[in-house]
Parts: sequence; C-alpha cells; structure tokens
Amino acid sequence: MLDLDLLPEEYSVCRLPAGSALPATLGGGPDDKSVLSVTWSADEVSIICASNRVPPGATAEAAWRCLRVVGPLNNLALTGVLASLAGPLADARVNIVVFSTYDTDYLLVPQVRLSEAVATLTAAGHRVAA
Repeated sequence: MLDLDLLPEEYSVCRLPAGSALPATLGGGPDDKSVLSVTWSADEVSIICASNRVPPGATAEAAWRCLRVVGPLNNLALTGVLASLAGPLADARVNIVVFSTYDTDYLLVPQVRLSEAVATLTAAGHRVAA
C-alpha cells in the first residue's frame, strides 16, 4: 500500500524541439510548490509543468492531474512501486504519464479520468489524499 498526494494544480506535458533552451517562464520563486520535470534528449526537450507555465511555442497536452507518491522513497533500491500503481490503472484503461525523482515517483492522469483513477488506486489498496 502506498500513500499518494493529489497536487492542486493542473499540469501539461510539453514538447520543444531538440536543443531548445529552458524558457525563463518555467522558473518559480521560493514559495512555488508546483512540480517541474525537464528531460533533454537528442530528439526533443520534454517538460511536465503546471499548465499556467507552458512555454511559448511548445506543443502541449493539457488537463492532467498529478499524483505524488508520499516519500521520500529509496527509489534506487525499491522495486514494483510504479507497477503497483500503473497495473491497476492499465486494467481500468486509465492512461498515465509517469516520472521519477531521486526521492519519489509521480503519475499524471487525465483530469477527465481523475475520479476513476482515484477509485481504482483506492480499490488496489492505496490511499489518496487531496
């Protein structure tokens, strides 16, 4: 059983062309509690950010909600954390986007499927706090 927090913001999954600089619009202040994930690859720059921070010119898919596994977890030694979340959601046909940090894991679910995702995770034995 895992504890998850539902983050309050709506999130977007964004794409910029390979080699793009990280836009200044993504920067937050010391009171910013939103999550930001940036992945550079040879093919693209992928950004997961609060929807109000989508970089200008980015291709973006909006209306995602973010669930954070309460941690810190020992992600480098644990196995099956994401599988225990992704499996039930896949069985319920709820699409997800996942990313991890050193301390924990995050799942994005479509806003329109949030209630179903929470009910599915709860039925699988996880606890979700809003």
